[in-house]
Amino acid sequence: MITAFALHLAAIPSPSSGTLELGPLRLTAYGLMIALGVGSAVEIARRRAAAVGVDPDVMSKVGLWSALAGLLGARAYHVLTDVDRFKGSWGDVVKIWEGGLGIPGAILAGTFAGLWVVRRNGIGDGVGLDIAAPAIPVAQAIGRWGNWFNQELFGRPTGLPWGLRIDAQHRPERFADAATFHPTFLYESLWNLGLAGLIVLLGRRAGGRLRTGALFAVYVGGYGVGRLWVEALRSDPATTIAGLRVNTWMSIVLIVGAGGWLVLRGQGAPRGTD
Repeated sequence: MITAFALHLAAIPSPSSGTLELGPLRLTAYGLMIALGVGSAVEIARRRAAAVGVDPDVMSKVGLWSALAGLLGARAYHVLTDVDRFKGSWGDVVKIWEGGLGIPGAILAGTFAGLWVVRRNGIGDGVGLDIAAPAIPVAQAIGRWGNWFNQELFGRPTGLPWGLRIDAQHRPERFADAATFHPTFLYESLWNLGLAGLIVLLGRRAGGRLRTGALFAVYVGGYGVGRLWVEALRSDPATTIAGLRVNTWMSIVLIVGAGGWLVLRGQGAPRGTD
């Protein structure tokens, strides 16, 4: 009994509210985390651009268009992979502030938008992608904390000391009696920060031995690996294909695609000639 009480005290608490009231202005923590993540990513990309002789203002444009496209792509992915939830209440599709963004959709849409901007400014695709490579997982790491404020997308019940306390009204019906759950938002946040650090380290250590675009491929594959094991811990309902969650399949696609690209790209032009 004492041990259980100690674990309860050690558990991660959940916020009592996901909104911040500033006079008549009502801000959602979910939106604030996304904005903070995007802002941080843009600043990182600007500094990396300046370091390789690319106009930092171009990366600001990349950040703007990628953020807008990524937001739309993320929401579209979420809706399309959970369409039954919205049947009969299609107005909820626009309620992004309540949560529900699919990162794979954000990656796809944001990448295309970013490439459109760099091409218009005469920057090679691989160069632009590599500049953004560590910035994107930092944005994701920060944005994931929006799930903490919303008490959503947590994992299965756990008795581990770092379990996440979830209020009764947010628990899945089948886990109504459980008090603490895997903090998958935290797992993914830490994984993404580690991935960003790895990308920066590879860029510094490998230098000219890397091909342009390789760092971005490491990001895509690394994110896929992280999402694969985090997804296995999730407890929220999800659309499945052949018994696996859609996001699990998408993670596999990202891993295979990035790995295949790295193998094929290894026979291509040296870094800096893109």
